[in-house]
Amino acid sequence: MSSSFGVYLIGFIILVIGLALGAHLAGVPSMWIAVGVICLVGIGILSAVRKTLGRPSGPTGGPGGPPPRL
Repeated sequence: MSSSFGVYLIGFIILVIGLALGAHLAGVPSMWIAVGVICLVGIGILSAVRKTLGRPSGPTGGPGGPPPRL
């Protein structure tokens, strides 16, 4: 696990905990809070993986495609 992935995921989990606490204080039923937390954690993991993956580079260093003709 890379460092940036861990930091991103920890920050997102802290955000989710804050939102869940706010929903609890607002009187939202516990079952719906749990559903929201599960969905948000899944979105957080997907976002963290997408942000920390390196872009595959093609022969020219770009995002792929045929090499330039010389």
